[in-house]
Amino acid sequence: MGALTPAEIEAVCQRAFGTGVVPVTAVELGYAGYNSVYRVDLAGRDEPVVLRVAPEESAQFGSERHLMRNEYAAVPWLAVVAELMPRVLAVDWSHAVVDRDWMIQTCLPGVPAPDGLGRYPRSGRTTFFRQLGAITHSVHAVRGPYFGRVDGPAYSSWSEVVIASFTQIAADLEHVGLDAEDVRTAATLAARGRAKLDEIQEPRLLTGDLWTVNCLLDPKAPEPVISGVLDFDRAEFGDPAADWTIRMAQAKPDEREAFWQTYGALDRTPTALWRATLYEARHLAATRLERHRLNNPEAVRESYEALAKALTELG
Repeated sequence: MGALTPAEIEAVCQRAFGTGVVPVTAVELGYAGYNSVYRVDLAGRDEPVVLRVAPEESAQFGSERHLMRNEYAAVPWLAVVAELMPRVLAVDWSHAVVDRDWMIQTCLPGVPAPDGLGRYPRSGRTTFFRQLGAITHSVHAVRGPYFGRVDGPAYSSWSEVVIASFTQIAADLEHVGLDAEDVRTAATLAARGRAKLDEIQEPRLLTGDLWTVNCLLDPKAPEPVISGVLDFDRAEFGDPAADWTIRMAQAKPDEREAFWQTYGALDRTPTALWRATLYEARHLAATRLERHRLNNPEAVRESYEALAKALTELG
C-alpha cells in the first residue's frame, strides 16, 4: 500500500467537499492492517475527517477484493449500531482522482481500545467485553436476504460460501507462491460436510473482524466504555459462529469470558463443534494470507502447523 502524497489528499478532499477546501494537516493513523487511513484537518472545518484509501487494485487478493465497497454496502444493515459508527461523508470508486477506492468518514472521539484498555486494571476490563458481547449480539440478530458478502455474490446456501472462501484463499496463496494444499483439503472436507454446514438455514449479519483493534474507548470514563466501532469491511451474511469476534472471544480463558454474559451461549452440539473447527481452519487460512501481506514469514510458517491440527480434528 503506497501512501498518498499531500497533493493527492488535497485532490480527494476537493473532490468530496469542493475546490475551495484546503487540508491543513493529514496524519496517517496506526492499526490499519489493510487500508491506508488518515486523519485530515480541513481549513474552516471544526472537526477533522477520516480518509480511508483502499490498496491499488493490482495489490488486492481475490478473497479481499473491494472490501471497502463491501463495507459501504453493509452500512444500511448496521443500523442497529449506527450510533457507534462513523458517518460516511463521501465515497468514490471511479479512480478519477487517485487510482484507488476511497471513503471519507466523520472522525469519532475516543482512543483505540488496544491503547486505552491498558489504563484500567485487568479485573475491570470485564466491562469492556460485556459491552462487546452485547454489540456483537445485536449485529448477529440482523437477518440477511442471502448468504455471502453483503455486496455479493449472493449464495443460496452457507456451504457454498464456505467452500468458495477456501477455494479463493487457496488460489490467492498459490498466486504468491505459498503452499495451499492444506487449504484445498479444508475445501474438500467442507464439501463432504455440506449437510452439516447447511443446517444453517437463516443468514445472519456477521461483523467480519470486530475485536479490540476496531473499538474506540471514551478516554474520560472511569471504566472501559466503548464509544465507537470501526471497519466492517469483511461483513457477510452467514453463521454467527463463523465470525472472527466469536473466535477471539474463545481464544483465552481471561476477562474476555465476560463477553458471553451478554452475547449468550453457543451451540455445543457435535455438529456445531465440527463447524466451529472448520471455521477455525477458515480463519487460519485467511490470516496466513494476511500475514504474508504484512511480511510476517514466521507467522506464515506457524499457520501450517495450526491448520494441520484443525484438519486432523475434522477427520
